[in-house]
Amino acid sequence: MKQSNYRNAKVDSPSMMLAHQTFSLIMTVWLLCASAGAASDYVPLNRYPHMVQEYYVRQLGMVERKANERREALKTHADAEAYVADVRDKIQQCFGPWPEKTPLNARITGIVERDTYRIEKLIFESRPNFLVTANLYIPKGRPFPVPGVVGTCGHSDNGKASEFYQGFSQGLVRQGYVVLIYDPISQGERLQYADENLKSKVGVGVREHLVAGNQQFLVGESIGAWRAWDGMRALDYLLTRREVDPKHIGVTGNSGGGTMTTWLCGVERRFTMAAPGCFVTTFRRNLENELPADTEQCPPKALSLGLDHSDFLAAMAPKPVMILAKEKDFFDVRGAEEACARLKHLYGLLGEEANADLFTGPTGHGYSQENREAMYRWFNRCTGLSDAGAEPTLVIEKDETLWCTPNGQVCELDSGPVFDFTRTLSKELAAQRPSNVPAAKLQRLIKSKLKLPVRVPESPPDYRILRNWPNRAYPKKRWTCYAVQTEPGIQSLVYRLSDEQLLGRPPRDQGRAILYIAHQSSDDELRHETLIRDLMQAEPSATLYTCDVRGIGESQPDTCDFNSYRSPYGSDYFYAIHGIMLDRPYIGRRTSDVLRVIDWLIANGHTDVHLAGKGWGALPATFAAVLSDHVTRVTLKNTLSAYSDIAESETYAWPLSSLVPNVLDAFDLPDCYRVLQSKQLSMTDPWGPDMQVISHTPE
Repeated sequence: MKQSNYRNAKVDSPSMMLAHQTFSLIMTVWLLCASAGAASDYVPLNRYPHMVQEYYVRQLGMVERKANERREALKTHADAEAYVADVRDKIQQCFGPWPEKTPLNARITGIVERDTYRIEKLIFESRPNFLVTANLYIPKGRPFPVPGVVGTCGHSDNGKASEFYQGFSQGLVRQGYVVLIYDPISQGERLQYADENLKSKVGVGVREHLVAGNQQFLVGESIGAWRAWDGMRALDYLLTRREVDPKHIGVTGNSGGGTMTTWLCGVERRFTMAAPGCFVTTFRRNLENELPADTEQCPPKALSLGLDHSDFLAAMAPKPVMILAKEKDFFDVRGAEEACARLKHLYGLLGEEANADLFTGPTGHGYSQENREAMYRWFNRCTGLSDAGAEPTLVIEKDETLWCTPNGQVCELDSGPVFDFTRTLSKELAAQRPSNVPAAKLQRLIKSKLKLPVRVPESPPDYRILRNWPNRAYPKKRWTCYAVQTEPGIQSLVYRLSDEQLLGRPPRDQGRAILYIAHQSSDDELRHETLIRDLMQAEPSATLYTCDVRGIGESQPDTCDFNSYRSPYGSDYFYAIHGIMLDRPYIGRRTSDVLRVIDWLIANGHTDVHLAGKGWGALPATFAAVLSDHVTRVTLKNTLSAYSDIAESETYAWPLSSLVPNVLDAFDLPDCYRVLQSKQLSMTDPWGPDMQVISHTPE
């Protein structure tokens, strides 16, 4: 029944009387709340909080199904060999090219003597002026050479001095192995952002990895490759020692060290055995379980190439590898079982099924004794050592005892931090780029770097017409929200402000549209952002729309952890890093959202578009404006000055979701701003790397 008729309907029964009274009460409460809300804050609208999560679950599901079909199709020894060769090539695409091997310039800075072994305190250069601190455990009373092991550390603040990592190093050396365990970047003695008190300014381990690693993507580097290179150079040093038998070289580590062990299996052929702990599962399981992973744990392009954790281990087939898992770990043991089953099938075709195995300890995350002993037994089986694998008594040293540097940090020895290398490379790339990129070439470069789909004539996007909520204190009282489908499973939320109530499709023959791309939330910015009111005032005849692209505003994910969205390890980062593994950058997908919304506006009768954007939204607006002929005017507020400004800063505030991998070998944002001068570009209050207003306008 229409509302106008309902108001005049005769109430002729008790049930109708009750319905009428209930409706009147609801309307009264609604009006009171709406009136009160006009002068107060509003709960942000977010009607699609799991849209992005489910989109990526579908994407990874398709990747895994296709890869599993290929694995299941392996039937012969030759098939298996071809598969191993193929994954090795694909892994190299993720991590390469490698830098030139330069002199290690290794030096021993001290020796710790113990009853059955000694510890040499070692510093070497994995790259010129990039120092690595390590401890070399050498057994006493053994006929040399003996098997060697490279130990990789997890995310412990004190790196190689952690009880877990001292533990397996001592356990191995007491059984007759030479062990080289080194500090990871940003842990132990290798902080990259140390203050005057030799403490991290941004956070030890993961936080430093994120700051340095996300920034590296701009210049075509990755922190995972840098860390793997440290491991390869550690092996180079280990093989220089006369005490080590090169026919028996293992690698092991736990958590982040399990990651590095897995990657090293994929990139380094000289290892003869491996035991990665508390890491190996599947990318899909991690995503489905909303488990963020460190930048180093997410190799660029890995998913686009169909790789999974198991493939990095398959790259060393048929050499022995044991996956160490935990029953109560946050890394899903089901994925570890799936990975092992894949390896068993591959190794079986190669005639070495017994060389792939899985051990699952009963406890939680960590390189605990039961997993260490499983590793000892595995390595002893591989090397022929007779020890049964029971762990000897351990004596945990103080951190200072194991320091290779005078005060526990390589920065005091003038070791170059990662961000210095990134800054230098950014400047080198800037010197090589042309200074005036033509508009047509810039369009091609943007499409290539953002991995945008080829745009062909197609029907306009489908859309939903969402029910309006009560008074939201927007600049106009009337508004309609449309959920525009920019690709299957993705809706961009588009608000249309109007002087009249529109519950159906937008009217035709509307003239110019103003399309504002939100920084964080259209719903919030429609109340508070002065730019929106300025745009409406400057062009009163144009129709104003605002847009939340994927993962913004009404589709802001509520995954990973409570209220984690803007945290460095939160949900926005989570999907951005998956975009890099899929070789489809998140900002490219957001730019595609803007372009499809523009298509929708034109299909609904608008003649042209004045495209505006703020903050995070200014970047996809910039790229879409360069690419779309329908955009005739551009306004940007708080846009990023230049990607090179981020690449050349020690710290920055822009998220990974705003960065374009390897962009600086082709163009920078000022190239876009120059081209947009022909579209009446207006820029106000540009932001620098720290997302604060800078005094100059980008050239």
